[in-house]
Amino acid sequence: MGLEVHAQLLTDSKIFCNCSTAFGAPPNTHTCPVCLGMPGVLPVLNKKVVDYAIKMALATHCSVAPFSRFARKNYFYPDLPKGYQISQYELPIAEDGYVEIGLNGRAKRIGITRIHMEEDAGKLIHDATAPISYVDFNRTGVPLIEIVSEPDIRTPKEAVEYLKILRNILRYLGICDGNMEEGSFRCDANVSIRPEGTETFGIRAEIKNMNSFRHIQKALEYEIRRQTALLLDGKEVLQETRLWDTARGVTVSMRSKEEAHDYRYFPDPDLVPLVIDEKWIEEVRASLPELPDAKQRRFVEKYGLPEYDAAVLTVSKSLADYFEDCVRLYQKPKAISNWMMSELLRELKRDDREIEECPVPPGHLAGMLKMMDSGVISGKIAKTVFEEMYATGRDPEAIVKEKGLVQVTDAAEIEKVVESVLAANPEAVEDYKKGKVKLLGFFVGEVMKKTKGKANPGLVNEMLTGMLRK
Repeated sequence: MGLEVHAQLLTDSKIFCNCSTAFGAPPNTHTCPVCLGMPGVLPVLNKKVVDYAIKMALATHCSVAPFSRFARKNYFYPDLPKGYQISQYELPIAEDGYVEIGLNGRAKRIGITRIHMEEDAGKLIHDATAPISYVDFNRTGVPLIEIVSEPDIRTPKEAVEYLKILRNILRYLGICDGNMEEGSFRCDANVSIRPEGTETFGIRAEIKNMNSFRHIQKALEYEIRRQTALLLDGKEVLQETRLWDTARGVTVSMRSKEEAHDYRYFPDPDLVPLVIDEKWIEEVRASLPELPDAKQRRFVEKYGLPEYDAAVLTVSKSLADYFEDCVRLYQKPKAISNWMMSELLRELKRDDREIEECPVPPGHLAGMLKMMDSGVISGKIAKTVFEEMYATGRDPEAIVKEKGLVQVTDAAEIEKVVESVLAANPEAVEDYKKGKVKLLGFFVGEVMKKTKGKANPGLVNEMLTGMLRK
């Protein structure tokens, strides 16, 4: 499998004109004669688009071309007002890169053939009640980079892992928001199979219309099964473009696959060649942030986290920043990691929220963990406090004070409860003394139940062990 990823760039204006790229505006309001392809207009290249393309090239180990050129990709479709798309063909901005993926404990390098810049097309909206389609040209001319992989991907899981890493890099760089539902990160997949032991690639089919990682994996799994069945039946795989039908869980034929000559590429006469010198490349390189792989390694080395924890916490820059903000306030990285991975991420996933929308600021989480350390609250009470913090956004001190959740550390008070629990369960006490030591957990649970989870667990264990030995 080889993947073609289109990433919409986070520039304020389009690639060849000053129209806004903001998503969600009323149809056909972010347009002008340039992006609508009116006669006599001339495109002017947006420098920030080039900066962003260079950033992605450097982050994926590509060589940045000192000389590249825009080309016209000619085809007719109602959402393409000029009748051609300005893209790059023979001379793209970057080539020969790679990213490394990890799956089942093994690292694998996926080659990147090229990265090139191009403009997006418009959007067709089909009327469900009548044979009418509407076209919205707001997206026309929004800048894209297309990232084309080598056919190094062998399984759908590898494909999804590769896409997640690419999306993560784009988001770390701040050049694409990676929103698959809005179409700012989308993927086409070329799939071919061949008999084991042969060197020649089989006929490939291209799959489109996959707007989530789950759909991508399911579409690729189905397409592999479909092509395998055809070959086993002695039939041929057609070179075609197919769509993923999410409702039926199948790929369906859309059209025969175009070759490069079908698009009649030729250099765009309205745009001069792009010349990029070393100074420009080094200026962009100096602006690169710490990338996911480097941040993951640093989290392991600096904070002593397991590799799994580090991988989870660096899945987005915002999540990694949240973790480090907590560590600055509470210097126990593993404790913070445990709470983030078990409690915080579970709540965010349930509510379909990103970390940027988290109602628990780093200071509140750190404050709660400090209260546990100082013995003000127990681990069990901390879970209640956290749930309240997440629901209300309030700080832990106020919640503990209002709800009377301060941990009981008075030895005399705990001793009374322990004695009452033992007195109420004489048979269990005898069984414990006969060797059923696992019953200690039962006694601890009874004491915590009677104190509503407020008793200091350490003191409870110590007292129960002492009394049961008598």
